[in-house]
Amino acid sequence: MENQTTEPQVQSDTQTVSDQSQPTTLGTPAVAEQPKENTVDFKSLIPESFKEEKSLENFNNMEDLIKSYLHAQKMVGKNKISVPDKFATEEDWNEVFTKLGAPKSPEEYKYSFKDDEVDPDQIKTFNETAHRLRLLPQQAEALVKYYNDLNKGQSEQLEAQAAEAQLKTEVDLKKEFVPQFNQRLDQAKRLAIGTLGEAFLNNTFLKDGSRLGDNIQVIKAFSSLADKLSEDEIVKGEGHDYQTATDIEKQISELTQEGAAYWKNQHPNHDKAVQEVLKLREMLNG
Repeated sequence: MENQTTEPQVQSDTQTVSDQSQPTTLGTPAVAEQPKENTVDFKSLIPESFKEEKSLENFNNMEDLIKSYLHAQKMVGKNKISVPDKFATEEDWNEVFTKLGAPKSPEEYKYSFKDDEVDPDQIKTFNETAHRLRLLPQQAEALVKYYNDLNKGQSEQLEAQAAEAQLKTEVDLKKEFVPQFNQRLDQAKRLAIGTLGEAFLNNTFLKDGSRLGDNIQVIKAFSSLADKLSEDEIVKGEGHDYQTATDIEKQISELTQEGAAYWKNQHPNHDKAVQEVLKLREMLNG
């Protein structure tokens, strides 16, 4: 009986061991299933009664919708400005501009420009117009800056044109006046300033871009007039020994009068007189 009892026990143990040693690498290994992404059409979540709302057309996901909602909530309680309709009065519009920051009076417009960058009288007039139009301070300053830059550009262009015209006038006059260029120009300038004033001559621009005081026709006219007014103190000036054309012609006439050394070859001063007359004629004729 003892043997019968033991044998079944051995078989049982052997079977158990055999089951535990069964290879686990045989066959196709089991692969764990990955969870599928749960995608939902956002617009399908919108109730039928709101699907035609234009304001919802730009939303493609819940995150954007929530951000928009939170932003709208933050704006609740802030100052709001109602846009006046076609029946609005001037007072209604004034209230809107005041809320936006328009000054209550022209004097309240303040700028960051330096004193020499704006004309006080012009800026005062501009402020009155800006206030009547209910311009905001930043709009008014932007306009002032624009016109300042525009005027500056125009002034620089005028200066460049005037400088070019002045150079051309100088070249042309040197050809015509040399060697009397400095003399005749100085006399013409003195007479022109004494007659019209320096500011008027320098600040008046002609169509050709030249200043009145640099215009070749004006200079020649005053130079010609200066010859006729050679004894005038304005023309003569101080500290200059310039001779006018009249003075030169007078000297030539004296040196070449009948019986003068100029006509007598044997006269000791003949050569000197000839050279002097030649020099004066060169000065006169340029």
